Amino acid sequence: MLEEITTNARQIQEQLLGEILSKNAETEYLQGFLHGQTDKQLFKKNVPIVTYDDIKPYIDRIANGKASFDILLVEPLIGAGTAGGQPKLIPITAESANVTEALGNLHLSLM
Repeated sequence: MLEEITTNARQIQEQLLGEILSKNAETEYLQGFLHGQTDKQLFKKNVPIVTYDDIKPYIDRIANGKASFDILLVEPLIGAGTAGGQPKLIPITAESANVTEALGNLHLSLM
């Protein structure tokens, strides 16, 4: 598995970006940049690299009870985590929790 994901990293990342854009194109956040389109080149051109502080207002709205599926993600949130022990709310979906668990298991197997 490790060899496959490192050998085909670019292809896997391009495919993953396409899936994310297809799922989340109608969210409030991406609408502001892509207007409902899912083109990867348009994403790369229009969506800036951001910091936590840039998206914190969106996360705060979710934390304050606004339905999350229309703001940042279409998937329902199952919880929130922290970043590096710092008090930052990091939205967690079932899919992201599964990926985190798989990466943790991979890390353990390599150790």
